[in-house]
Amino acid sequence: MAWEKVVATMSFRKEIIRLASQPGANIRELCRRFNLSEKTFYKWRRRFHSDGELGLMNRSRRPHRSPQRTTSDIEEKIVSMRKQHPGWGARKIHKRLLVLGNTDIPGSSSVHRVLRRNGQIDPLESKKHQSFQRFEHEAPNQLWQMDFKGWFRTDDGARCHALTVLDDHSRYVVCLQSCGDQRATTVQERLTTVFRCYGLPQRMTMDNGSPWGGDDGNGYTPLTAWLIRLGIAISHSRPYHPQTQGKDERFHRTLDAELLRWNRFTTLEHVQQRFDPYRLVYNHERPHQALGMNVPASRYQISVRRFPETLPPIEYDSGDIVRMVNVKGQVSYHRQLFTIGKAFRGYPVAIRPTMQEELASVYFCHQPIVQINLRGRKS
Repeated sequence: MAWEKVVATMSFRKEIIRLASQPGANIRELCRRFNLSEKTFYKWRRRFHSDGELGLMNRSRRPHRSPQRTTSDIEEKIVSMRKQHPGWGARKIHKRLLVLGNTDIPGSSSVHRVLRRNGQIDPLESKKHQSFQRFEHEAPNQLWQMDFKGWFRTDDGARCHALTVLDDHSRYVVCLQSCGDQRATTVQERLTTVFRCYGLPQRMTMDNGSPWGGDDGNGYTPLTAWLIRLGIAISHSRPYHPQTQGKDERFHRTLDAELLRWNRFTTLEHVQQRFDPYRLVYNHERPHQALGMNVPASRYQISVRRFPETLPPIEYDSGDIVRMVNVKGQVSYHRQLFTIGKAFRGYPVAIRPTMQEELASVYFCHQPIVQINLRGRKS
């Protein structure tokens, strides 16, 4: 267990140092977000600049690279990197070794031959993939994708539901958490920790399942109502179209290939002890093909929108028609009851006219949640 604690500490220190190295990073704000004193941060940064990653270890002075390199040394490094990351191919290994300072590393095709020669490649592993057009948002924190990975059991019989949240622009994974259930309270607790560190995104997208979809078919739940109150726009993927969550779904495949298939986990805590260092590797070390073999951290910065510890009161424009949602999720308007959704019970909503005389839009905070037909039907 002592070794897992060292790994978790190293993961935390590496992430702080690398986020602080991004252009325009605010050291004081970063330390505040992660509850870290500036004095301690600068101590770690001095050690990192002088001794590299080893400088972040407690009382460690062991050198991490050899001054002399030969062809056999390079081949050993290639094989060692593959064993350390069994899911990485030749291009990722080639890029990572270059980043680590191995300037005499051969090209990716030569790396592939070394792997094959050393029995590190399954002949059935190589598959041709069809190319497709990628879409991404222009800046970090414009959109986060959120989902649960399919559950798996630990050795003690518990179900592990991996909660993942990924930034659309950079592919930076801001959340990789081992959860024992998919309850809204569990997700809200994890997201609160994430928001305190990384700030708030402009929008989040998720599928239509629990706990963020499926409230009487209108797509809102108490969890998404909480996100809307935080000022986050909410969108859901189209039913039966997982490609809407394509980047997060792709991360799930990578997580399977590079971590889950190679390990057994005794408890949920053991899973998290493996998730923490893997998230650091994925964000800061693993070359990403969709990013031109750069790492996600090279394109990510924390959000300038801070997490509010106390939610402000809900306010609407003076021209809005404001109604309180009753316990059944309904509002009264024009002497009729309209179903809005149980997620908004006890909250005020605003009713605003539309260009069509018989239709009105209902807003919760900034988010339009439903249109009502004044002739008595919900649209």
